[in-house]
Amino acid sequence: MAPKWQGRCPTCGQWNSLVEERETRPARRSTAPAPAPVLVGEVPSASLVWHPTGIGECDRVLGGGFVPGCLVLLGGDPGIGKSTLALQLAGRCGRESGPALYCAGEESAAQVAMRARRLGCVGREVAVVAETDLDAVLGAIEELRPPLAIVDSVQTLHDTG
Repeated sequence: MAPKWQGRCPTCGQWNSLVEERETRPARRSTAPAPAPVLVGEVPSASLVWHPTGIGECDRVLGGGFVPGCLVLLGGDPGIGKSTLALQLAGRCGRESGPALYCAGEESAAQVAMRARRLGCVGREVAVVAETDLDAVLGAIEELRPPLAIVDSVQTLHDTG
């Protein structure tokens, strides 16, 4: 694959002889049957345990804090503090429930640790892994079994499998 348009083959020198070949991968399909939709009124009530973040505005937006198994996506313009907020959340959660996992895709572990020290997350409340491979991130989550896992940032992840 050429990084830019080429009209002439760099090997044989002929013009307009290049043909695009697309790599085809077999589609991954789950073998599990698709779940049947259920009306909200028919879903049994569950007693969910909310875990407050200790950051008032976050708790307000999250309806009281995190619920086990929830997924929260932080979005916003570059440089507004998403990573700092995520690290603060990891530190607060880690103090209450055991070490949170911070998976850094855009920074080194040393950079994250430097920011964590500045924020006061210097003890055992946050574990960090600098990784962009999805399987490695999932492996770190499986190994640590953290109460909170943060992936910063999700667009840096790639699947090699």
